[in-house]
Amino acid sequence: MESNETPKPGSPAAGNSQSASAQEDKNQRYWFHILLHDTPAARHLHATKLVNKAWQQGDRVCIVCDTQQQAEELDELVWNFSPDAFIPHSIISDPATPCADPVGILLCPPVAEDWDTVIILSQILPANADKFKRLALVAHNDPAVLNQARSHFRQLRALGIEPRVHDQRKR
Repeated sequence: MESNETPKPGSPAAGNSQSASAQEDKNQRYWFHILLHDTPAARHLHATKLVNKAWQQGDRVCIVCDTQQQAEELDELVWNFSPDAFIPHSIISDPATPCADPVGILLCPPVAEDWDTVIILSQILPANADKFKRLALVAHNDPAVLNQARSHFRQLRALGIEPRVHDQRKR
């Protein structure tokens, strides 16, 4: 910067904390949900509740899964979540296939621009995790799943994100 230039508002050179505030806002969009229960069924039900909430708020929502069986279990849960509600959704296994429904159950990495809320049940955190508008990772109280969640947490920290943790075990 030349000496006669005035720093722009919000720039680090201006001493403005707006960039810190933007990082804080970003951190508020990343959550870890650690469940009290230790079953995959509890994890799937919690993810379905998150889907319903986000969808009711007008978000395009996806759940990222590892296996076809997991996707089918979630499909069944979403269909039967509420007797008086219908949540339009699809299972998508090919990353080149766009999801026409507002809710997707993905067996492939999500494209950040396609989704407002991304729920991770997968063992692999998507490489572009810092690009999502909102991200929720759900772990049930099982040692292997909690270790995977710790790994995801470290990966997000390496991307400069401090996710909020909702630990139901502490209630």
